[in-house]
Parts: sequence; structure tokens; C-alpha cells
Amino acid sequence: MPQKTCRVELVASTPDPMAVIYAAFRQCYHAGFVGDMHTKLVDGEISAEKQAAFIRKVMESGHASPIEHVSFTFAIEGVSRALTHQLVRHRIASFSQQSQRYVDGSDFDYILPPAFAKIPEAKARFEKFLEEVGDAYQDLKKILEDNGRGAKAKEDARFVLPQAAESKIVVTMNCRSLINFFEHRCCTRAQWEIRAMADQMLKICRDALPCVFEDAGARCEKLKYCPEGEKFTCGRYPLP
Repeated sequence: MPQKTCRVELVASTPDPMAVIYAAFRQCYHAGFVGDMHTKLVDGEISAEKQAAFIRKVMESGHASPIEHVSFTFAIEGVSRALTHQLVRHRIASFSQQSQRYVDGSDFDYILPPAFAKIPEAKARFEKFLEEVGDAYQDLKKILEDNGRGAKAKEDARFVLPQAAESKIVVTMNCRSLINFFEHRCCTRAQWEIRAMADQMLKICRDALPCVFEDAGARCEKLKYCPEGEKFTCGRYPLP
């Protein structure tokens, strides 16, 4: 049962994303049909710099719905079931997760919390528990198979697997949903594992589409004050 760490890869995104967003924004304010404009955008007749400047300016006004026309798809591995249970709470997204019902968990990989890693006694006890779980999974799976459950044995044996069990998931979000995701999950109040994943995703988005994501991140980054209130602030930024 190897220990795993988070890895995020961008596997797909909307082609010519800036041109798509620029056209969508312009359609809101333009009397003509921006379908006729799109070829000029892609061909560079309207420069990338001009498109980016226009997008930044309109987004600063709070008009953000046109960025929903562009989406990013990420392949993610090395995350725990504890993380994915949080991730799927973000409603405007699509998820395809590795199934414990069909994938054999006899030798599952796991995620080690940093707090355990810092304390040898805690790390040893945690890893001993995972070994016990692995043994229980294999024992129960065999018992079920011997009693006629066949391939469906995994379906029931998975009930002993812990939240630490490593999972893989494909996630698609549009830009507006991603900005909302980063506001919540890049915050220091977010759980350490999903925050580390969100930071990787944000870096990918900033590199791919800076005019949309250069100011994305925890809400305090843009506001320059902490909106969490006195009880929950981390102290990085002042309270309003």
C-alpha cells in the first residue's frame, strides 16, 4: 500500500478560450452578430492584448457570466476519499471518479496527513491500521467470493475502506465555477489536502488564461481584507 501525493494534469480545455470569452462579452454590448467576428479573433486581427484588456475591464465591473462559456478538464490522482467528498459539493461541475465497486482495493494506495507524518508514533499507528484494513478487505472479499458473490464481492468488501484510501477523478468546471472554487479552497481555512490540489489547479489556469485567473484565489487576495470575520480570520489580511 504505497503512500501517494496529489497530481493534477490538464487534459482538455475550450479551444481559443480568450476569443470565446471576448466574443461572448462583446455580444452583450454589440448590435451585430459576433459569430462574424470570431474568425477575426482566432486569426489575430483583433490582438490578444486587446482581447485580454477588454476581458479584464469588463470582469472588474462584476460582469462575469460570459466566462462560463470556457471550461477546463483536469485529471487528478493521489487524493483521498475525504477530499473527493468535499470536491463534489461544488455543484456546477462534472465528475467521473474511480469506482471502489469495480476497482479491486486489496492493495489500495493511501494519503498520509502531514500531522501524522510529523509524529512517528501517529504515523506508525496509522499505517498499522491501514494494513489491518487491507487484510480485512482481502479476507472479506475472499469469504464473499467463496460464498457465491463472485465479482460483486468488491461491492461489499469496499465498506471497510477508509477515507484515506487514494482515489482518482476527472473534473470539469467552467471558469466562473473555478473562480468560486478557488475563492473557497485556496483559503487557509480550507482543509490542507484540497487546498494543495486547488493551488495546483489555479497555477494551471493562470498559465492558460491569465486575463481571467490572474487575480483568482482566496477571496482575501482580491479584496485585500479578510471576509471570514474575527472568529475565523488567519490574520493574513486585516478585517474590514
